[in-house]
Amino acid sequence: MLTSIKPKKKTLILYLLVPVVMFVFTVFVPLIAALVYSFFDWKGGPNKTFTGLANYVQLFHDSTFWQAFGHNIYLVVACIIGQVGIAFILVLMVNSKLTKFKGMHRTFGFFPSTIAAVCIGLIWNMIYHNKYGLINWFLKKIGRPDLCQVWLNNPDIVMLCVTIPLIWQFIGYYMVIILSAISSIDTEIFESAQIDGANGVQTALHITLPLIKNTMLVCITLCVAGNMKAFDNIYVMTKGGPGTASMVMAMYGYQVSFGQSNMGYGSCISVAIFVLSLIVIGGSQALIKYLTREKEA
Repeated sequence: MLTSIKPKKKTLILYLLVPVVMFVFTVFVPLIAALVYSFFDWKGGPNKTFTGLANYVQLFHDSTFWQAFGHNIYLVVACIIGQVGIAFILVLMVNSKLTKFKGMHRTFGFFPSTIAAVCIGLIWNMIYHNKYGLINWFLKKIGRPDLCQVWLNNPDIVMLCVTIPLIWQFIGYYMVIILSAISSIDTEIFESAQIDGANGVQTALHITLPLIKNTMLVCITLCVAGNMKAFDNIYVMTKGGPGTASMVMAMYGYQVSFGQSNMGYGSCISVAIFVLSLIVIGGSQALIKYLTREKEA
């Protein structure tokens, strides 16, 4: 009979030491450095001038930053509905008894998540192109050339245009997470619901969703965190334009730090992004738990 051998505490500490050191070095050290540099007027060279809270006072009155923050909130709300919501619906469809070739659907659903964000931006940039883009080509084919436009130059819809690729890219990612949660539910529960006469919508809302609510909370948290630091796709597609109509916080921090060589104020923006992201993530989790508790009561 084989007996399990428990590793010694020193061995466990040694195994954990390397990833912990790497995590501290790549996350906390840059964050602390950004916090320190945010109190200086620093152009990136050896000379720094201590300015105290001047950068934070400037940030508080910076309309471009708060506009970018609003765009990030727009992305968060739209992607929670688009990424997590559509992923949940697609998972229910894939799990249906009527659906065939389920493995193929899962593979193709996850495929966009494997493509680099820069490539996603380039693909959708071509789709939106005013001359040879797929959208304008389709509008011309159906006899509506009057609807053709330079999609990414319209400030009224540019945020919607840059949000759609983000939704398309990560639906498959959340499908995998939700699918693993639903797969762990006992099939007898669904069979009993079917015997009692529950239809698909009732089963999804009153049985499936409550049973995987913790997984859905994880998905929403990941979605909020990801969209609060959105950068790659939007940078490739619009670079924050036209003007600042699609500017997001990470891109504004990049432009200030490297475009304007204002590393001190850029560090201040980075710290603000971190703090605001924590507030939004914590607020979304508290709101979801409150709504769930009220529903259960």
